[in-house]
Amino acid sequence: MSRLIVVVVVVLALSAVAVAPASANHSWNGYHWARTSNPFTLRLGDNVSSAWDSYLNTTSSDWSKSTVLDTTKVAGQAWGRRCRPPAGRVEVCNDTYGNNGWLGVATIWVSGKHITQGSVRVNDTYFNTATYNTQAWRNLVMCQEVGHTLGLDHQDENFDNKNLGTCMDYTRDPSTNQHPNQHDYDELVEIYTHLDSTTTLSAAVASPAPSPIGGPAPGESPATWGRAVAFTADGRGRVYHLDIGAGRSLTTFVLWAPSKPSASLERH
Repeated sequence: MSRLIVVVVVVLALSAVAVAPASANHSWNGYHWARTSNPFTLRLGDNVSSAWDSYLNTTSSDWSKSTVLDTTKVAGQAWGRRCRPPAGRVEVCNDTYGNNGWLGVATIWVSGKHITQGSVRVNDTYFNTATYNTQAWRNLVMCQEVGHTLGLDHQDENFDNKNLGTCMDYTRDPSTNQHPNQHDYDELVEIYTHLDSTTTLSAAVASPAPSPIGGPAPGESPATWGRAVAFTADGRGRVYHLDIGAGRSLTTFVLWAPSKPSASLERH
């Protein structure tokens, strides 16, 4: 009888593992926006063309379903092609950044553990082609890159795994990965449970001013992103870290196209 009980317990334990989510925790390094209350509002600067406006609207609406934060689209204030943001907000940009292997890049400027500003860039070199000029691909990439600026990592980085039903998942078929899922919203609650005594959020839409955190705006290739600190299942850098001194840093998240890029874009 005791042997039967042991077998049942083992089977139940294995079943629990089988249905567990792909990632028990997909925040990135505890980075978060400092704020004194929840829900807080994060401004998304709209620097995108009309081809992207509806997708930025969808992404903003999707992430605003979180119980701890809202995002609101405001007039863009990005500096140049590299989409450098003023402090306290996220700038979203599109451009033909080149046939360099990536669909989208998100960068957060961090002081200590606090995000102070962020940028999202989507690469029209790919979205101007029939393969990627689809609602599903545009929704996935916009949603994922903005998600990174909230403090989220990917839930999975294997293009060939079964879709998890979230935009924070690598895939070859984005049809069911266009929006956040409940695990993303739960993770945001985890990240933003505690409150801070100060805020790094912009209190209002103001004219651009010199960034208090300083440091470069990243370019179009890994050579400008710093050191790769996390990798995809096929060995490409997916998160890069650049130390700019005095406890400040830049973290850049990369969503590669499923087709493998040239060897020069692999690990650096």
